[in-house]
Amino acid sequence: MNIVCLDLEGVLEPEIWIAFSEASGIPELRRTTRDEPDYDKLMRWRIGILKEHGLGLKQIRETIAKIEPLEGAKEFLDELRQIVPTVILSDTFEQFGFPLMEKLGRPTLLCNKLEVAPDGEITGFTMRCEQSKLTSVKAFQAMGYETIAVGDSYNDLGMIRASKAGFLFRAPDNVKAENPDLPALETYEELLAAIKAAL
Repeated sequence: MNIVCLDLEGVLEPEIWIAFSEASGIPELRRTTRDEPDYDKLMRWRIGILKEHGLGLKQIRETIAKIEPLEGAKEFLDELRQIVPTVILSDTFEQFGFPLMEKLGRPTLLCNKLEVAPDGEITGFTMRCEQSKLTSVKAFQAMGYETIAVGDSYNDLGMIRASKAGFLFRAPDNVKAENPDLPALETYEELLAAIKAAL
C-alpha cells in the first residue's frame, strides 16, 4: 500500500511569504525554507519583522485570498488522488493553508498552527510535532504504508530521503546542487509519471 506525501508551497501553491513580501513591500520576507534550513529560526525572524512593521494575520490573509494554485497543480492533484491516497505535509499554518485547500479541491493538509492575539498580532506558533514532515512519513510507514514524497526545500529532504521514492520538484539550484542524487523534476507531467513508476 502506498501513500504520496506532497509539500504545499512551491509544489502546488506559490510561496505565501514571497507573495506577502511583494504585497507588503518588505523584501526581507522573501526568505523561505529554500534559503534557511532552520524553520524555527526562520519563523521567529519573520514574526519579529511583522511586529516591527505592525502587520498581522489580517494582512497576510488578504494576500492569501488572492493566491491561486500553480498552473496545472489542481489537475495534477485531481489525477493523482484518483490512483493513490495523497496527503499534503506542510510547515505552513492552518490559518494560512486551509483557505488555499478550497482552490485545490479540499485535499488533506497536515500542518501547524499560529498563535494569534485578539488584535490579530502573530505572537508565536505551535508545531504539530518535531520534524513534522519526517515524523509524519515515519508514522505512515508504521501504519503499513510505503511513502512517496515530493518537495522543493531543505525542510522536505527528511521525508524525501526516508521514503521508498522521493523527488525534488521545481527546487532551487542550491537545493539541487547539494542533493545531486535526488531526481529533480520540473513539470507535473514528469512528476505524475515518476510517481506512477514508483507505485
